Amino acid sequence: MRKSDLINNISEKTGIPKVDVLVTLETMFKEVKESLANGQNIYIRGFGSFITKKRAAKIGRNIKRNIAVEIPEHYIPAFKPAKEFMQEVKSKHQSE
Repeated sequence: MRKSDLINNISEKTGIPKVDVLVTLETMFKEVKESLANGQNIYIRGFGSFITKKRAAKIGRNIKRNIAVEIPEHYIPAFKPAKEFMQEVKSKHQSE
């Protein structure tokens, strides 16, 4: 499913115009990005958590030049689904 499909589905189910759904989704995505960039995690009960994970510094290798490259410590965004969310997905796939 693409973002446009998601917007269409939400608009059909709620009766909200597609433009309003688009603005709402874009604003949500923007807030999630800004919060994670500022080091703030987002917790949505029953859905999951948007968090940042710390990756330790390590030595990588540039294969073309055959040299070691130091990769500094950095943070990456991650999503951790809630138990209810995981159980619902598991139960839907098991019934197929």
